[in-house]
Amino acid sequence: MKLTAAEIQSQKTIQTESRLWTENITIKYDNRVISRNLSVQIPDGSFTVIVGPNGCGKSTLLRTLSNLLKPSEGQILLDGKAITSYKSKEVARKLGLLPQSSTAPDGITVANLIAHGRYPYQSLIRQWTDEDEAAVISAMELTNTSDLSHRYVDELSGGQRQRVWVAMVLAQQTPMLLLDEPTTYLDIAHQIELLELFKDLNQQGNTLVAVLHDLNHAARYADNIIAMKDGQVIAQGDPREIITAKLVEEVFGLKCIIIDDPVANTPLVVPLGKG
Repeated sequence: MKLTAAEIQSQKTIQTESRLWTENITIKYDNRVISRNLSVQIPDGSFTVIVGPNGCGKSTLLRTLSNLLKPSEGQILLDGKAITSYKSKEVARKLGLLPQSSTAPDGITVANLIAHGRYPYQSLIRQWTDEDEAAVISAMELTNTSDLSHRYVDELSGGQRQRVWVAMVLAQQTPMLLLDEPTTYLDIAHQIELLELFKDLNQQGNTLVAVLHDLNHAARYADNIIAMKDGQVIAQGDPREIITAKLVEEVFGLKCIIIDDPVANTPLVVPLGKG
């Protein structure tokens, strides 16, 4: 399909404003096609949240953006270059990834696990520095895990472990963070605490991409939402513009009404009952 001059210029503008994007990628998992011809731009400096029903390809897209999964067609571009052209430590200094499930080595303390976030900066020439120590301390303070530093990870609750994994990603100190269901295992107070932290990081200039299940959390904290269904992007943009009752029913099969969140003045999804 031939693009018009306006479409070409628009595409150039998007790519200039994006450090991370996909070009017509096809993603397969266990020989099953998850997404086909998928093109997604992550606006630089945005807090982007990917939403959609279970099994729609949200986490698969995030893993592909992080270079954990290789598309069978198309490419991922990072700072204008194919992500596959970078060495793994180069990618890890640009992108921090919090996967959906992580396993810590047996008998490792919280402080030592968080210190693993500094791995991309280590080499035979550059060993542990005061800068690394400061990054770990800062990450623990931001996630309220300082008091857990000497405890073993395998003796923590699910919520505590989740905050420790987030701290490890923050210790990596990358300009872009990819977060796969970061509020898993957390009670509502810690969910909001973590989302507020992500909001602060975004306001400090970091680009965040997160997979969230709670549509109202996504609408409150994101400034860019990617709504997916069956491996394809159904809508993308400002939640105030794209979250409508029609979209929620199309993507989730849920009848609802949309009202203004009285606190954040963002869309609030209110499901309709059967009665």
